[in-house]
Amino acid sequence: MKPRSYGPFPYVPIHQRPKISWPDGAHVALWVAPNIEYFPLDEKVLFGTGLVPDVISWAPRDYGARIGIFRIMDVLSKYGIRGTVALNSDVCDVYPQIIDECMRLDWELMGHNQTNSRPLTQIDPASEADVIAGTFDRIEAATGKRPRGWLSAALGETWDTLDHLIDAGADYVCDWVNDDQPYLMDVDGRQLVSIPYSSETNDFGPFLRFGHSPEQFADTLRRQFDVLYEEGAESGRVMAICLHPFLIGQPHRIRALESALEYICGHDKVWKATGSEIIDHYLASGATF
Repeated sequence: MKPRSYGPFPYVPIHQRPKISWPDGAHVALWVAPNIEYFPLDEKVLFGTGLVPDVISWAPRDYGARIGIFRIMDVLSKYGIRGTVALNSDVCDVYPQIIDECMRLDWELMGHNQTNSRPLTQIDPASEADVIAGTFDRIEAATGKRPRGWLSAALGETWDTLDHLIDAGADYVCDWVNDDQPYLMDVDGRQLVSIPYSSETNDFGPFLRFGHSPEQFADTLRRQFDVLYEEGAESGRVMAICLHPFLIGQPHRIRALESALEYICGHDKVWKATGSEIIDHYLASGATF
């Protein structure tokens, strides 16, 4: 898109929108987005020390792939939730067993760069289109399904990212954490849907930046849900729970996720959905804005 002072969408305040109705009268569409990532040992780790090799930053992330992701899978399966994975496509080559397990569980896979060590904002602009297309191509080759969604590493976009995503076949993007409902993007005459993702109900900030306890994180999830559930009685809301296996997948934290999901899923009007299911229902409803 061309550089601009506001996003590629109109400002529509929450109280001036068509009503969104989720299936079976649900107040909240709940989707859980594990970030399954790969960091090459011979490159700098994003948000690491800046050293190469950065063993102190790299090893915990590998723990997430070796152990943490499987704890998340067990918890989500217990509550009948299919994950919508933000996937580095290099995972298909380095951790293929994880891909096999995602397919067995019928999880949805989104594009999430080739590796988190190379955000779109830190690569040669001339290669961005190839990186995005290559991410989609590799995941499709590994799974037989082309991703429909995208989350940029570190939520970093350039002015050209949305155009490249549409060219690659994306239907929705998660980077714009500015709403509790999906909305339409007009990218120079072409359409993309923004789905609610979150920096608030995301384990990265609370654990890695702010030093919150597992109990504090679980309480954050419950508090977020309570307000969205109440507001969703008037018009449906979306709640994203955004996870990193090397953080929530630690033994001393995993029960926080389980506790929060037990509470959330104990409510009747909750639709457990994937990203594509939310977008498809939103577009079919006619309540688009």
